[in-house]
Amino acid sequence: MKTIPINDVVAMIPDGARIMIGGFMGVGTPERVVDEIVHQGKRDLTVIANDTAKPGTGIGKLITAKLVRTAIVSHIGLNPETQQQMMAGELTVELVPQGTLVERIRAGGFGLGGVLTRTGVGTVVEKGKQKIDVDGELYLLETPLRADLALVHAFLADYLGNLSYALTARNFNPLIATAAATVIASAEHIVPVGLIAPDHVVTPAPLVDYLVANV
Repeated sequence: MKTIPINDVVAMIPDGARIMIGGFMGVGTPERVVDEIVHQGKRDLTVIANDTAKPGTGIGKLITAKLVRTAIVSHIGLNPETQQQMMAGELTVELVPQGTLVERIRAGGFGLGGVLTRTGVGTVVEKGKQKIDVDGELYLLETPLRADLALVHAFLADYLGNLSYALTARNFNPLIATAAATVIASAEHIVPVGLIAPDHVVTPAPLVDYLVANV
């Protein structure tokens, strides 16, 4: 794990990258990293996240700057700019039921071949998906989700990269940290090793590749 300046972290993100971003309507989203992505103008991104927040908040800043090519999310209801870009054909949106989205990310992180769910059976959601009969019940096979990078945000990080989260800001962050080739973490506070109790470590240091320096 390396601690590096935020501009160097974002400089490593190529145009066209597939990125998972933590947060729920901006809560738990690494805002500083998002701001730097906008500043550096990274383009044609595929974003996998719970939502696109709202204009001026979290992932919403990427949408406003038109840096996102594809969004794989559970809803876009609170971001009219996402809706407008989708209807104009400027942005592809793949809507995934929230529980299914979480499970697909978990499958990607845990090396599973997919998950079976009854959510979406008999609806447009099942189009193009394999259906599997289990004890007389039909399930959809939902494939794993992985990314080139995961951008996570924690309340505490230590100098090794162990992470601890605060309340609901935890949300998608621990899962996406398992499902990407490279994990970039930011934290409200970076503390010496030992100040985070072992049973409070949610994302262990071996999962974290880079920690954004607080300067």
